[in-house]
Amino acid sequence: MKLTDKVAVITGGARGIGLAIAERYLAEGARVVVADIDAAAIDEAVAQLAGDERVRGIRLDVCDRASVDALVHEVTQRFGGIDILVNNAAIFDMAPVLEVTEASFDKQFAVNTKGLFFTLQAVATSMVERGQGGKIINVSSQAGRRGEPLVSVYCASKAAVISLTQSWGLALIKHGINVNGISPGVVDTPMWDEVDALFARYENRPLGEKKRLVGEAVPYGRMGRPEDHAGAAVFLASSDSDYMVAQTLNVDGGNWMS
Repeated sequence: MKLTDKVAVITGGARGIGLAIAERYLAEGARVVVADIDAAAIDEAVAQLAGDERVRGIRLDVCDRASVDALVHEVTQRFGGIDILVNNAAIFDMAPVLEVTEASFDKQFAVNTKGLFFTLQAVATSMVERGQGGKIINVSSQAGRRGEPLVSVYCASKAAVISLTQSWGLALIKHGINVNGISPGVVDTPMWDEVDALFARYENRPLGEKKRLVGEAVPYGRMGRPEDHAGAAVFLASSDSDYMVAQTLNVDGGNWMS
């Protein structure tokens, strides 16, 4: 097993890609903290993970510095420190550029970029003080690799994640902390049903059509599944990736090449 006794914190860990990574990390021997803003979803996730004693659920609002600091303190007190952080918490919204509201812009950047930045900062500070290195994995998106006319703010917030991964990676490797990222493509999660409904509204499509079309367009032949990203997350959290710094891996079925 690649992660035996490592302590991993996964934000947005109660569903989708975060939950799939939690399951895989447990299989690789890690102790996992499922951190999420939705307390009910945390309870469901912990139950789904079979109540494993190596799992702990903690409510986290990445937009609240006090909540982030409390998470770091609780995990450090309980487990002695954090070895792995997966910055996965994110939200999505879309609108034509002439209709984007300030509230939507602020909320997406607050969660996807600012929340990620200061969660990373808090955990990295703890890692530096502990002096044992660590692994930090930021989850971006193929949307961060290009612009899209209806998804301008989300694209920008995820492009910022790729840029931050580069800057933090260069800054922290001297402390033995590897910062890298994963860039998923279109992933079949409950959130994509909400995305599909927004595309139906703005592109005047029947419900389900956009989801079908984007899945058919993936070179691999289908949309991604949450578990498709777990292998990359294990690699970036393990010693196998010790010589990787400031990189963001595309895990998207061939949708984007860079």
